[in-house]
Amino acid sequence: MPACLPACLLTPPPLAPVRQVHWTQPFVWLGRAFQDIANAALISLAHGLILILIGAAIWGVGHNRFWLMAGALSGFLVMGPIVATSLYAISRALERGEATDIGLIRRTWTQWQSCHATGRGGYWCMVKFGALLALAATGWVLVSASLITVMSPVPVHTLQDFIHHIVLARDGQLFVQWMALGSFLAAPIFASSVVAMPLMLDRRVTVRQAVLTSWSVVLANPGPMALWAVLIVMLTLLGLGSYLLGLVIVMPLLGHASWHAYRDLVDASAFPSREEAIKPAD
Repeated sequence: MPACLPACLLTPPPLAPVRQVHWTQPFVWLGRAFQDIANAALISLAHGLILILIGAAIWGVGHNRFWLMAGALSGFLVMGPIVATSLYAISRALERGEATDIGLIRRTWTQWQSCHATGRGGYWCMVKFGALLALAATGWVLVSASLITVMSPVPVHTLQDFIHHIVLARDGQLFVQWMALGSFLAAPIFASSVVAMPLMLDRRVTVRQAVLTSWSVVLANPGPMALWAVLIVMLTLLGLGSYLLGLVIVMPLLGHASWHAYRDLVDASAFPSREEAIKPAD
């Protein structure tokens, strides 16, 4: 191996220890999430309402432009861990017995602006991770569009075209290939992000540490993580399939549950909390 490589690339960063959980633990996370919603109902459900409004705007602009709508929705769903950042903060505040008010939300979403010069593990790592997820979403849409454009016997321009010529096609082979490709590309995104954002919100770690910890969680808990991925997909489809109305509860439910998944799966106590380094502005 060339000696000119930086030492940081040769030496793996310290990672938080990972715990193993029972395969049914995702249901426990959802149960705790319901409790969080009950304890902070207004501010939690407001996140779901905002998501519905954004989804309605996407539908209004792109309902007759399938790839534009697919790109917007794919990007929004892949960016879910970023969108749920303030839900993680609400769950953490409820754990600590702290207030869950608009001030908490404001601090959560503006802290990175005043902390960009804090060095390694600063809040900007969350912004960088969001950019990586957005890039992944863009890559999926481009690859997906290329597959459909090349393989489809007729042009696909609208959602109706996609359903009629791809989903409901007589042999269904292209739809199976499209789904397989999506699963193949979604798996590493899920493995990289399942606990990464809650960890970066809670502790001063880098993007690399957070992603590697997330992969460690998946490798140590393949059964529970597979179930958790299935539940995320099913609940998301339920929210989308109810004309977006179900997202008012699905979005906060998954956000709060993701925080509890992080708390169960990762022991990050060895890393300094963000409050130790950066005091939130009032």
